[in-house]
Amino acid sequence: MKKPFFILSLILTLFLAACGNGNNNEGSGEGEEQNKKVSMAMMSWIDNISTAYLWKEILEQEGYEVEMLELDKAAMWTGLSRGDIDLSSQAWLPLSDQSLYQEYQDTIDFGETWYEGTKLGLVVPEYMTDMNSIEDLSAQADTFNSEIVGIDPGSSLMELTSQTIERYGLTNLNLVESSEAAMLTELKKAYDAEQPVVVTLWNPHWIFAEMDLKYLEDPENTYGDPDNIQFMARQGFSEDHPEVYEWMTNWEMNDDQLGSLIKEVENASSHQEGAQQWVENNRELVDGWLNK
Repeated sequence: MKKPFFILSLILTLFLAACGNGNNNEGSGEGEEQNKKVSMAMMSWIDNISTAYLWKEILEQEGYEVEMLELDKAAMWTGLSRGDIDLSSQAWLPLSDQSLYQEYQDTIDFGETWYEGTKLGLVVPEYMTDMNSIEDLSAQADTFNSEIVGIDPGSSLMELTSQTIERYGLTNLNLVESSEAAMLTELKKAYDAEQPVVVTLWNPHWIFAEMDLKYLEDPENTYGDPDNIQFMARQGFSEDHPEVYEWMTNWEMNDDQLGSLIKEVENASSHQEGAQQWVENNRELVDGWLNK
């Protein structure tokens, strides 16, 4: 009696399995939906947010579902390396992200450069006419409370600034850890009152279109030569989503284009709305990336 029951159970199992396989295949629709899902990681800096939401908007217009993940830099690179994240719009190379690149160069796919000639350094308002070089900082420290207003701890810019303080012997200065938003708040408060202030900043950044600012000269070149920005993908992404990878390979922006994107996203009621408006205003440029 057990043998017929076993045979019946086996037949039922095979039948259910066949049905399941049939559903999955027939689910070329379901499979296509799955293949239209992309995860995009970004950091909390407005330039990174802007380019991430730019691609969210573009991909959603092309029928993709995009999951946005806000992470710190180390978590973002680790996630890409493990294949837990599909894309990130920004790697600053060869200098700013050098240490992370050395660690993950064999486990992340580094895409094409889309922006050339970044800049990092210490920035002051143009009205600080007696302050033109990093070498001037120590002697005038009292005028800006002996503080350099920084951004997120652990960022490449903060690491380079710590090295700069040591290299120039700026022992009477304190590097204040904060965030991009907090740094910009302090900069604006000082700028509106025409008070001395020193901050860590970078290009591309929308704030240079809003204020008359200048980089302090860096005779020791501690901030290094300009970087380029390229996108990153998990390994295998280009095979899974060849059209997306091709679109991002075609992606190029100059300083004016990127600056206008950042400003649009920063000033909009939501990041998505800002990216959408920018895409509408730059349809021909975007269509060129998409080969339309």
